[in-house]
Amino acid sequence: MSPLTEEAELLLHARTRASSSRERETAFAELFHGLRSQVFAICLHITGRRVEAEDAVQDCFVAAYRGLSGFRGDARLSTWVYRIAVRSALVVRARRRPHESLDTTVESATTDAGPEDLAHSRRELGKVRAAFERLSSEHQLVLSLFAVEGLGHVEIAEVLGVPTGTVWSRLHLARRRLNALLTKAR
Repeated sequence: MSPLTEEAELLLHARTRASSSRERETAFAELFHGLRSQVFAICLHITGRRVEAEDAVQDCFVAAYRGLSGFRGDARLSTWVYRIAVRSALVVRARRRPHESLDTTVESATTDAGPEDLAHSRRELGKVRAAFERLSSEHQLVLSLFAVEGLGHVEIAEVLGVPTGTVWSRLHLARRRLNALLTKAR
């Protein structure tokens, strides 16, 4: 399902303020169905593991449901949920035992490439992933939100609760660091 439109967000926000618990539950169900795939993607990029991402999604939506009545509307509803998702995913990732590393298995896509090309692609993807994992959490997060989720600088600033200039700076430094790590790996 596609992200919530601005009109849908306004309607949901109005319904979260409704006195009827049935209306609030209906609003939450719409919110969940409208954002679950984006929230899952954010959580997966932060945790790097499907199972952990699923845990973070569940934690996110439980927290969102509990906090829905207190949502003030200072930010877009989706931005508010993304912010909860980021925090949930970071908590889940922090619970990981220190000696555990991320699964670097590359799922092979259907392709006409030969085995040598596929092996080369896997090696290159492994290098990118290894370099990405060496970035700080802040840099991984800002790159994921920008490059993978397609959020703009202002939206990322709202999700992270930092000034827009900080997003620009982190994104610039993350790109430079990632490029340096990839250059060194070649």
